[in-house]
Amino acid sequence: MAVTSDHPGERGAQEPIKLIGVREAPLSVDEVFRAVGDDAAGGIALFVGTVRNHDGGADVDELGYSCHPSAEAEMRRVAEKVVAEYPVRALAAVHRVGGLKVGDLAVVVGVSCPHRGEAFEACRKLIDDLKHEVPIWKHQKFSDGTEEWVGAC
Repeated sequence: MAVTSDHPGERGAQEPIKLIGVREAPLSVDEVFRAVGDDAAGGIALFVGTVRNHDGGADVDELGYSCHPSAEAEMRRVAEKVVAEYPVRALAAVHRVGGLKVGDLAVVVGVSCPHRGEAFEACRKLIDDLKHEVPIWKHQKFSDGTEEWVGAC
């Protein structure tokens, strides 16, 4: 979907990328929600990725995320592509690194757009591209004592 608008104010003059980060500290859904708030947005879409208790039929006890030093810059590059493709008013994305337990937040992304459909599409594009393009790796530890590295977040 190309960014075109017949309505002034659908894309403000301000920088739409409000928050990009890779952090060891716990993530906040509220922080991302506040970052993407915009009075001209009719839709805000959030995605929250959590650590689940299983993967591929095996019970997961915990996992750790690590990243390449370029991860944050790559997150920004992906965000810029989404902003170029959709009428994004505001965008935010944060990913956790370090040790996480089942139920912890691993990634939180949010997008606000003039309309809900655009917000859903832009948010999905953002999380899918982050997952495939940003150099963040997951090290899973299973209940049976085995471990596994997964190539991208």
